[in-house]
Amino acid sequence: AILSVSPYYNKPSQQGIYEHFKQVSMASDLPVIIYNVPPRTGSNITADTTLRLARDFDNIIGVKEASGDFDQALYLLRDKPSDFMIISGEDKLALPLVLAGGDGVISVIGQGLPKEFSKMIRLGLDGKPAQAFDIFYRVMESIDLIFEEGNPAGIKCLLDILDISSDGVRLPLFPATMDLRQKLTKFVATFKN
Repeated sequence: AILSVSPYYNKPSQQGIYEHFKQVSMASDLPVIIYNVPPRTGSNITADTTLRLARDFDNIIGVKEASGDFDQALYLLRDKPSDFMIISGEDKLALPLVLAGGDGVISVIGQGLPKEFSKMIRLGLDGKPAQAFDIFYRVMESIDLIFEEGNPAGIKCLLDILDISSDGVRLPLFPATMDLRQKLTKFVATFKN
């Protein structure tokens, strides 16, 4: 599938966003997942525009919703075509979204804590909110920490602490500070106990 971010920098109108994804859809037979991430693109894809795209193009199969606007996500869940996926793009909102009827998450913290985070989401999908929130409250601090100095510096630092990969990033990004590394190291030590 193609995960396609909304056009950035230009701050297009909703019609411009619609036309962009129309062209993406027509350019490929692959399934397309719209990626709505206004903090990075400068413009939000409204629920109306997302739903219009979902209805008009068979290969637009879902949205990675990372607007941070839970009301918008609820409108998407309420009004979506039955085969259109609403996928969280916000780790802290993933469980509430799944419990409200969402289809899952494309996660950042899931790279560092895959067993726990995926178990939490599966419990949510299985309608076991109490068990799912037990896990969520254990991982919640790590979500705050990995975004404290921007993404991907935090998750790369966590992956380095867990001996999964290095913490290297390319400019203009910068590796996590020693302060964040110490906080993440403390979290890992506490989490594993």
